[in-house]
Amino acid sequence: MGQTVLIVDDAAFMRMMIKDILTKNGYDVVGEAQDGAQAVEKYQELTPDLVTMDITMPEMDGITALKEIKKINGDAKIIMCSAMGQQAMVIDAIQAGAKDFIVKPFQADRVIEAISKVLS
Repeated sequence: MGQTVLIVDDAAFMRMMIKDILTKNGYDVVGEAQDGAQAVEKYQELTPDLVTMDITMPEMDGITALKEIKKINGDAKIIMCSAMGQQAMVIDAIQAGAKDFIVKPFQADRVIEAISKVLS
């Protein structure tokens, strides 16, 4: 079985894109969440090896969710997904414990590079 990933993004289209890239590269997508609150619940339920986390979401944003997940598991591996122009938020996320970040629109090779680096 491949390494497990939880995909978090409020846009179903984005989740589908990441899922497609990951499954083609042998990762096992064990769950999806559309906001930070769901992400924290799913993380506890599924304990994935890695989380891809969108920064801007309704209910609870990605940085808050990142901090909550880090309280549950200090070793959680989380990669932030950001749109162009969110550099300040990316810096906040890295300071809060994110391992890396990928920028939308996703480039498959960059996504896989970031994930394999974080999981190695």
